[in-house]
Formats: sequence, C-alpha cells, structure tokens
Amino acid sequence: MSLTDPVAWAHTLHIMAVIFWMAGLFMLPRYFAYHAEAQVGSDEDKAWQAREARLLRIIMNPAMIAAWVLGIWVAVDRGYLVGQGWLHTKLALVVVLTVFHMVLARWRKTFVAGENTRTTKFYRMVNEIPSFGIIFIVFLVEFKPF
Repeated sequence: MSLTDPVAWAHTLHIMAVIFWMAGLFMLPRYFAYHAEAQVGSDEDKAWQAREARLLRIIMNPAMIAAWVLGIWVAVDRGYLVGQGWLHTKLALVVVLTVFHMVLARWRKTFVAGENTRTTKFYRMVNEIPSFGIIFIVFLVEFKPF
C-alpha cells in the first residue's frame, strides 16, 4: 500500500470511523445509565439530553455512515463480496450493531419525552452489547476463518 492508493486511504479512514462509532456505542448507554438517575425536567436531565444528542449527531451518526460507505468501498475493491463467508458474517454483525445504534437513538427520544422507564442497571448491562460484536468482528477480519 502506498500513500497515493485511494483504497488504502479508504481502509485507513474506515478503521478510524469504526473506532469512533464503537466509542459512541459504548458511551451512549453509559450516558443513559447516568441520565436515568436524573430527575425528569431538571437541569441535569436537560444537560444529559444535550450531551446525548451531540454524541449521536456529531460523532456516532457520521462515524457509522463513514464506516459503512468506506467498508463497502474496500470490500468491493478487494473482491471480498463473493465467496467470503467471513465477510458475510462480519456484515451480519455490523447490521446488528447498526440496529443497536438505532435502538439507542430511539431510547434517547424516551428521555427527551420524559418517558424513560429503564433503570441504571439495565443501561449498564446493555453497555456490554457492542463488546461482543467487536470481539467477533475483529476475529473474523484478522483470521478470515471461512
């Protein structure tokens, strides 16, 4: 790979986007765990709402989109889309993480509406979900077992 190879740049930027996206997937449920302790309508509640909105809008959504677009570019360029079971499994896990992202965005709306019914403990447990996805994805990418 060279500095003039656009696919090498796409791959590099894909990895960076994934790192930012995963950071957000870990952070937002943790924010929810703290937010669940705030009194609805309080200044603290409003501050958490603002933090959560910024995290989604400025970091998570752009990073997720970039990870998808750049990842597909690299996969197509390298011919990974045909006969690569490891990539299909990875993509299925990325779809699961994307759905998780969307669920988090929906849960944020329950906080905005003052209708959150989930506990701090619930959000702390949910916070572990991205761990499983990233462990399996990294294994698949590194070892390409099938």
